[in-house]
Amino acid sequence: MAILVTGGAGYIGSHTCVELLQKGYEVIILDNFSNSNPEALKRVTAITGKDFKTYNADLLDKQTIIQVFSENEINAVIHFAGLKSVGESVAIPLQYYQNNMTGTVNLCEVMSWYGVKKLVFSSSATVYGATDKVPIDEETTLGAINPYGRTKQMIEEILGDLFRSDQAWSIAMLRYFNPIGAHPSGLIGEDPNGIPNNLLPYISQVAAGSRQRLSIFGDDYATKDGTGVRDYIHVVDLAIGHLHALEKVQSTQGIDAFNLGTGRGYSVLEMVRAFEKASMKSIPYTIERRRPGDAAVCFANPEKARNQLNWQANRGIDVMCEDTWRWQYYNPVGYKETFDKQIVGKTPLHQATGFLMP
Repeated sequence: MAILVTGGAGYIGSHTCVELLQKGYEVIILDNFSNSNPEALKRVTAITGKDFKTYNADLLDKQTIIQVFSENEINAVIHFAGLKSVGESVAIPLQYYQNNMTGTVNLCEVMSWYGVKKLVFSSSATVYGATDKVPIDEETTLGAINPYGRTKQMIEEILGDLFRSDQAWSIAMLRYFNPIGAHPSGLIGEDPNGIPNNLLPYISQVAAGSRQRLSIFGDDYATKDGTGVRDYIHVVDLAIGHLHALEKVQSTQGIDAFNLGTGRGYSVLEMVRAFEKASMKSIPYTIERRRPGDAAVCFANPEKARNQLNWQANRGIDVMCEDTWRWQYYNPVGYKETFDKQIVGKTPLHQATGFLMP
């Protein structure tokens, strides 16, 4: 069974491709590598021992999408491709609307032409906006507060309209909370361009000495230690969630949204302490003013995914931090250097927990 993975070289996409290949799926990747690296795909092959077809292409190029579908017997699509920085989306909103929404419309149009109506869409918890409701369930009112989140919310609405126009479609929209971690092999992980937007990559770069200190925005929230609380989910758990969603869309018709989170919140300082334990490094930090729009507490209610997708997150905070540090330690400049084959022997694939750096 052939699965097209758009954005398959990205952080979540590459981990999902590993899980797909290990489950015996045929994988076809479409990626323009604008915020990913082809080196990630070499490492997916190193982990799985399996090859796959890759197209260096953009979803804004409809003719290339047609080529991909005409050359392959595709059964379903997992759609990750899109611009993904909240801050950047505020600075260049039109590019985000053009890329994320037009690309998705092009993809769905070609899927329809070829009779491929099974889709797993990479959405985001940003569609909920700055809600004070916790835990957040799928019935929470949507209200994205930045252009990135609004592209995800609008795409969900587009997909809803698509299903209402043709009920042969089966669509799962996955709303992620805060993906962190890396593959336990140390071969693939998060490789942000420039200054990291997310907490764990920033903490790991501070631990590695490439950044001086962490800035914590606010220590006067109504939480156990005054710092903001978020739901962090291991990227491998998240990738497995896509396989469960894929199984659902293959066997049903309809459209639905699912939160993918742990249902547990950790504060910024709890994450700092856990990472210090995993890395055996001190993480210096400073306290800054709160950022506008940041909620004190945000975590998922994942019951719907547990009940309807038969999925739940299994990896805890210690494993999340250990795997992040292993990736950072052996890849200090991310994918910019080819992974040393000698390192592969030092970090066997089964060595998923209890890893301490020399």
